[in-house]
Amino acid sequence: MSAYIIRRLLLMIPTLFGIMVLNFAIVQAAPGGPVERLVASLTDITSQDATARISGSGGDMAGKIDSNANAINSAYRGGRGLDPEIIAGIEKMYGFDKPPLERFLQMIGNYLRFDFGESFFRNQRVIDLIGQTLPVTISLGLWTTLLVYLISIPLGIRKAVADGSRFDVASSWVIIVGYAIPSFLFAILLIILFAGGNYWQIFPLKGLVSDNWAELGFFQKITDYFWHITLPVLAMVLSGFAALTMLTKNYFLDEIGKQYVLTARAKGLSERQVLYNHVFRNAMLIIIAGLPGALLRILLTSALLIEIIFSLNGLGLLGYEAVINRDYPVMFGTLYIFTLLGLVFNLIGDIVYMLVDPRIDFERREV
Repeated sequence: MSAYIIRRLLLMIPTLFGIMVLNFAIVQAAPGGPVERLVASLTDITSQDATARISGSGGDMAGKIDSNANAINSAYRGGRGLDPEIIAGIEKMYGFDKPPLERFLQMIGNYLRFDFGESFFRNQRVIDLIGQTLPVTISLGLWTTLLVYLISIPLGIRKAVADGSRFDVASSWVIIVGYAIPSFLFAILLIILFAGGNYWQIFPLKGLVSDNWAELGFFQKITDYFWHITLPVLAMVLSGFAALTMLTKNYFLDEIGKQYVLTARAKGLSERQVLYNHVFRNAMLIIIAGLPGALLRILLTSALLIEIIFSLNGLGLLGYEAVINRDYPVMFGTLYIFTLLGLVFNLIGDIVYMLVDPRIDFERREV
């Protein structure tokens, strides 16, 4: 196993590098970067000021301004009318005065030390922003994964035991609905119903804690935290339990039909003893081994949209706002962390598979 883990750890290096190269190239080709945004905003302010001056100075002043503006050849569409020295200073401020290759190599060197630079617009180090928001995302993922497993495993076992019954058919319809509707639609529905949309104002609309959270007592803080996190976690659970429920049912049905179950029944064991002493232990191995992968899927899919909808200050919302504002250090920093988490959780999942099922041996396969 140690050789396989070492190979996987070494494979993470080119994988991270390739993802960063691809995203850096895409971002360079995308219009509307931070320099263009700032130049456009400064141009808008300058044009408004110029308009005010023109209104009180007659047509001669307007002609002079037009001639000066046309004489400036700016590389930015929004920069016409600004002094080229100002634009050059803005480029230097954001680090865009260097060639793309030099900037990329410098970024990779800094990322090896987990130095993601400073946010363009928040005036904070990116690593500090990630440290503030990552616990929120991890919290959502852990609670959702825990509840999904607590609901899906008993429900899947019950469906396997009662395969073909009315309960199985009725619960399958619920599962189909849960599987078909994405988490963000459940979130919007919950907001409409329980967060002051059109019906009841029971839960808060946004945030993970109240504004006066620091002034609350210990138990009041716990209550306030669960009061805020109820709707986001519920929205993620409703759309996340369906696949695991069907997976549990199928694994149990597969184990129930095996020879050792018939032998156990022939020895006179009760159905409960057969189910929980033999079938449960074998069927749950693969489900437990998939726990890291399930947590990863929740972190990388549902949590991102839920954080945006409920204005939760997590890593997903941070990355979304960075994309909107073209905050490149934050964009690449959050992408780096998400990619690293994905690779680590996949490795943990493979290790757990090998631990719970000795028949699985990744070392004999090509990585």
